[in-house]
Amino acid sequence: MLEELALGGLLFSPLVLFAPLALVLWFLTRLVLHWTGLYTKIWRVAWFEVALFVCYLALIIYLFES
Repeated sequence: MLEELALGGLLFSPLVLFAPLALVLWFLTRLVLHWTGLYTKIWRVAWFEVALFVCYLALIIYLFES
């Protein structure tokens, strides 16, 4: 089970750390897709980017939970 992070008497959700990590992975994947030219072949770009971010976030939570 994930627990809160205490900092200066305030409790922060672990997502405060996990979301930026997922954002970095999402951005790197986006750059690779642009460089390879595959970005233009994606049918619904906005939905793909949201789904990719959610998948990266779920993967990070899964890896840090165990």
